[in-house]
Amino acid sequence: MKFQIFAQASGTPVSTALAPRSLPSELQSYLRPKTISVTVNSVPQGATLKVDGIEAGVTPKIIQVAPGKHTLEFSKDGFTPGHYPLETTSDDVSGGSVSYELGASAHDTVELRDGSVLSGDVESVSATEVLVRIGGTVQRFNRNQVKRIGLVPREAASQ
Repeated sequence: MKFQIFAQASGTPVSTALAPRSLPSELQSYLRPKTISVTVNSVPQGATLKVDGIEAGVTPKIIQVAPGKHTLEFSKDGFTPGHYPLETTSDDVSGGSVSYELGASAHDTVELRDGSVLSGDVESVSATEVLVRIGGTVQRFNRNQVKRIGLVPREAASQ
């Protein structure tokens, strides 16, 4: 906002200062940047939500975004993380919603001969043993205990 000030003084010079003046409340709303309220859900619920790389809480969550392009990031233990592009304009109104379905389990499954099923990351398989990382701890299983191994797709490691 540009403005000009004219002042006229006479006598001994004194210092002057501009004092901010409050605007009427009906004008203050025009000066605040517009935000839009959006309800963010995930399937399953309870995913960690980041908006433009900044932690925003856990779904379901109501967020406030300014008009423009945004990225919503979702993550939850046991599921493949993902992101969702969100674009809002100054013409949009609050009350919209976004629902994002997280990918399938991000862990391999190991079915044992006793019927139990383990979910973790298969570290290695040899003729005699299977190593599975479950909750950060590597567990060893005799290969004869394992009935079936289900591996999830992984991206190739960059070199």
